[in-house]
Amino acid sequence: MDERQMGEMWEANAENWTLLARMGCDIYRDQFNTPAFMSMLPDVKGLSGLDIGCGEGSNTRQVASRGAKMTAVDIAPTFIRYALEKEREDPLGIVYSVADGTELPFPDYSFDFCTAFMSFMDMVDHEKAIKESYRVLRPGGFLQFSICHPCFNSSARRWIDDDEGGHIGLAVTDYFKEGQPIIEEWIFNETPADLKAKLPKFRILSYHRTLSSWMNLVLDAGYSIERVHEPTASDEAIRKYPHLADTRLISHFLILRCRKA
Repeated sequence: MDERQMGEMWEANAENWTLLARMGCDIYRDQFNTPAFMSMLPDVKGLSGLDIGCGEGSNTRQVASRGAKMTAVDIAPTFIRYALEKEREDPLGIVYSVADGTELPFPDYSFDFCTAFMSFMDMVDHEKAIKESYRVLRPGGFLQFSICHPCFNSSARRWIDDDEGGHIGLAVTDYFKEGQPIIEEWIFNETPADLKAKLPKFRILSYHRTLSSWMNLVLDAGYSIERVHEPTASDEAIRKYPHLADTRLISHFLILRCRKA
């Protein structure tokens, strides 16, 4: 699969993904992944930033609301269309365009920082994506990105449940099968039953790398690793959404902040 085919897959997901995410169905994003990402983000007021793989723009808007001058790209035109509609309704000065994260249409040294919320692992060429982010950053700039945690998201895994069906652990195999595509079909847990019955499931393909491989991609691009975070859901979020209790058993996500010399 190449980046064009990956883009077509995300374009097929984009309409319903936007609908459901804006209904509040993306609990893992809204309840702990994005809040953790934002809590780790340095002060960006007055800085120019690029959000790589912005989707329908929700996370980009959160960064812009902190005073950053944001540009954002996504490979799926439908995501960009919805992001632009929201920008027209409630302007934050964000410039959106359709673009491939592995071939960014910007000159060298264009931005003070880059963000990538859960997008790099869905690109075919991870190395190129990381290098492109480095290229467009000014010296001293930073990249902060989140991905599915590579230690717990291999191509073969299964939950271990107790007698009542509650998760008590996760069995992971094939961890070292790098480049192994992971194809999943699912829909947000909080999707209303009537929509679950009629909407197609998302089709998601990502390429597995080990934790050390991700780290080395960042280091080989020229970055230094500045901060690492493995978020968990808050007590309040777990009380509201009990299935988020499994975030206390394993780390679903990994957030890294890297600095360009």
